[in-house]
Amino acid sequence: MRKKTETQRVDIYTRITDRIVEDLSNGVRPWVQPWRASNMEGRITRPLRHNGLPYSGMNVLLLWSEGIARGFSSPMWMTFKQALELGAAVRKGESGATVVFASRFSKSESDGHGGEIEREIPFLKAYTVFNVAQIDGLPDRYYQGAAPVPDPVERIEHADRFFRNTGAHIRHGGDRAFFSPATDHIQMPFVESFRDAASYVATLSHEATHWTAPAHRVGRDLSRYSKDRSERAREELIAELGSCFLCADLGIVPELEPRPDHASYLQSWLRVLSDDKRAIFAAAAHAQRAVAYLHGLQPAAAEEREAA
Repeated sequence: MRKKTETQRVDIYTRITDRIVEDLSNGVRPWVQPWRASNMEGRITRPLRHNGLPYSGMNVLLLWSEGIARGFSSPMWMTFKQALELGAAVRKGESGATVVFASRFSKSESDGHGGEIEREIPFLKAYTVFNVAQIDGLPDRYYQGAAPVPDPVERIEHADRFFRNTGAHIRHGGDRAFFSPATDHIQMPFVESFRDAASYVATLSHEATHWTAPAHRVGRDLSRYSKDRSERAREELIAELGSCFLCADLGIVPELEPRPDHASYLQSWLRVLSDDKRAIFAAAAHAQRAVAYLHGLQPAAAEEREAA
């Protein structure tokens, strides 16, 4: 039984990674696809569960990719059972999308000295969800269109406040964007250098994800970033995903084309993902933690912690 479980787990990693590798091989970054979708006319958002809560980590990538590939404009998804509980039904012949659930279970093992130790074993489980566009009979609120798009100027001002609230030291000047661990600052070209303000926010979101790495923040090791091409590719993938997650949270449509200094990472990402079927899952999890940390620096989050 255990061998079967291990095989199923590996198959989930392999199936999903192979799908992403295929997109990358065709020059398509699947986590950027939603910005080309019809929902650009509405509100950009993360995929949502049936109760309105957003998905996180790897499931964001899976459902964004599935939604754009199949032309769904609604961000909301639910299981077959959840649809039934709402008095609705998935239409006959519809196929669902795969999402994953990561957890751990404890197992007692001998410590070799006559005693026992508890070992935490991670596992990954896949399940199927359907977009509301595939379901008939849901309450009207599930079929309502996207909320009106806020005024673009207000959206950018909101993003500016977000980054100010992080306390990150952001310097402007030059023609490169980067995070310097040695001086703990983010370097950005002036906003006028970008095609538009949304592109500026997308780039700053990328560098802010790097900024979360030091041990006193979320703790990602960047010591080998400049020495190891594979480690550099992994960190850049984390930052790219973090930028997409954060832009969705801020309601910003990011740049459609890769930054010139990141286009070279495409082949590196392909090598990393081909060699390690868990790499994209790890990158998505790291990106999720980075974005959650940045959200946690906002005044509203601090007030909620104090109230608790």
